Amino acid sequence: MDTLTPYLLFSAGLFCVGLTGVMLRRNAILILAGVELMLNAANINFVAFWRFHPSADDMSGLVMVLFAIAIAAAEAAVGLALVISIFRHYRNTDPEILEDLKG
Repeated sequence: MDTLTPYLLFSAGLFCVGLTGVMLRRNAILILAGVELMLNAANINFVAFWRFHPSADDMSGLVMVLFAIAIAAAEAAVGLALVISIFRHYRNTDPEILEDLKG
């Protein structure tokens, strides 16, 4: 593949699948998985734009991907810790049960 278009289309499709998972799911773990899909779509964009940039000698795209992977790992750790805490208290991972926490 010598053009950027297939990578961007794949990334857009992956982002849409993740967004659909976040918007339609009622399980907090699946919502976190949808967020991870969206972050991976952004990583694909970073690498694709880095690869097809005229001066591909600099490593800026790859450095951005490394930071995004680190942020995704931190998000997954904190998110899963919250889900486990909520499950221990309510015995359910439905995000709708958090309505009574709004004060």
